[in-house]
Amino acid sequence: MEDQMNKVLLQEFSSKQLIQLDEIIAKYRKEPGGLILLLEDAQDIIGYLPMIVLKKIAYETDIPLSQIYGVVTFYSFFTMKLRGRHTIQICLGTACYVKGGKENAQVIEKEYQVKPGETTLDRRFTYETVRCLGVCGLAPVMVVDGEVYGRVQPSKVIEILEKYK
Repeated sequence: MEDQMNKVLLQEFSSKQLIQLDEIIAKYRKEPGGLILLLEDAQDIIGYLPMIVLKKIAYETDIPLSQIYGVVTFYSFFTMKLRGRHTIQICLGTACYVKGGKENAQVIEKEYQVKPGETTLDRRFTYETVRCLGVCGLAPVMVVDGEVYGRVQPSKVIEILEKYK
């Protein structure tokens, strides 16, 4: 099983990433409560936590895969999906929706051929819709990598996103 897993890992990730992954597994393998730290570091190295990486961690640490999977799916800061270099969030809460949030979402979906929860093919953007960002006075709102853009008109969406290469 280990040989087959390593073959798959070598097809998906660089040898540098795999060496770093082995190092952090060794670092946290026996540390009580080290699983979350191990997963955080693994996600920093790989960019996300695909099932094959979770299986490797389970195999190397003797922690049941179901337990690891439970931790990854419980905490929102972990992701099992490939993510883009930048994250776009479009607010579709009531105030933003009424003031043009849906139209802003449609611009992104059409221009970048992406749906909510997906990543563009070039891995430039991961696109998400959210129900409220808590800045209703700035509606409609778009957030890119944590930077809030308020009163965004559909004609300005692409201009804003062109700043992020």
